[in-house]
Amino acid sequence: MTSDGSTHSHIASTDREFLTDFHEVAKIGATPAGGVERQAATPEDGLTRQWFTAWARSRGWEVRVDGIGNQFACWECVPGAPYVLVGSHLDSQPLGGRFDGAYGVIAALHAAQRVRQAVEEGARKPVHNLAVVNWFNEEGGRFAPSVMGSSVYAGLFDREEMLQVRDLEGIAVAEALAAIDQLGTDTPPTAAAYAEIHIEQGRILEREARDIGVVESSWYTQKLDIEVLGEQSHTGATAMADRHDALVAAAKVVLRVHAVTQNFEEEAMVSSVGQHVVEPNSPIVVPRRVHMVADLRSSSPEIVQRAREILLGEIQEIAREHDLTIDVNDFDIREKRYFPAEGVELAEKAAANEGLSSRRIETMAGHDSVSMNTVVPSIMLFVPSVDGVSHCEREFTTDEDMVRGLGVLTAVAGELVSGELAPEAPWSGKS
Repeated sequence: MTSDGSTHSHIASTDREFLTDFHEVAKIGATPAGGVERQAATPEDGLTRQWFTAWARSRGWEVRVDGIGNQFACWECVPGAPYVLVGSHLDSQPLGGRFDGAYGVIAALHAAQRVRQAVEEGARKPVHNLAVVNWFNEEGGRFAPSVMGSSVYAGLFDREEMLQVRDLEGIAVAEALAAIDQLGTDTPPTAAAYAEIHIEQGRILEREARDIGVVESSWYTQKLDIEVLGEQSHTGATAMADRHDALVAAAKVVLRVHAVTQNFEEEAMVSSVGQHVVEPNSPIVVPRRVHMVADLRSSSPEIVQRAREILLGEIQEIAREHDLTIDVNDFDIREKRYFPAEGVELAEKAAANEGLSSRRIETMAGHDSVSMNTVVPSIMLFVPSVDGVSHCEREFTTDEDMVRGLGVLTAVAGELVSGELAPEAPWSGKS
């Protein structure tokens, strides 16, 4: 039994190599409680990128870095053909889990290497080239919005605009990438299709004892950029009736964001406020400004839009009650997207051929696959998450489940390289 509680006695040597790599990368930015801290374009993120580059080049892959910091390990076997991209991200949330994102990149490297070997041995005939990608700033913990690198690649975000986004310390994306030598100039490979594997970050697979989740659609997402503007004053000398406390009003907004889900059926939507910036943030000053982002998600766009309407009305009531200003702007709206039916069926067949159970699933979380699914047919796979926990140090997936997912991803990547899932018309992901 290994230190993480998994057994390796029945795991093949090639799978052990994958697990060794995974647990080695987990040491980069490791936290005492078993998670990782390597937010986008930090020195720790830079170390994982160095590892990615070294791994790929040592095996004969060409490494490219584009103008938003996306890394690609490329193998050309069909001159002039587009590439099947396989990957995820290596950046993390603050005090995040070691599986989120990193599993998908490391599994992609090993799956791609196996597909390459099959092609070189004549066991598979390629139609497309193959590349593994580590997308920049998927998490969005340091630089908002999230899913930045893949969205720039897909043409959903403007690259120059994203390079000027600043973190809470005032450091721009361009500056942070340059500091770790990852502001590239390389031309990224042109995609023909995309595949990604990820931990579920939920309890469905674990609860139903299924091995693989095959994503068929993504939830609609609406974020609200909220700025509460009060008046700065002395916490000791200002009468309670004379205060215009931005933080008190903001606290009520947070509670309304949390409670808005109660207007709908249970589990029909989720909502939260994950970040607060309080100014001047002094222990003896009544806050003058609070900035936050509310996150509303549902499978139904209509539910999210109705929740938004409810919140806008309630927020203005709070502003009147406290005699201050609350500005609300729409931010980072993401349409509900459907993954191609042919890709879902391909993934289900791959799982069955591996002797694994699967079920179709919606993704509530955003992923790079959701961005990519707007421009090329994409496949998204999940493996179980213990207790459904994610974005924290307690996040966990067993070695056995990771290895099972690697087998399915390898089969899917191989089929894509052989020309499966080629659309007859331009792909939009809206069907």
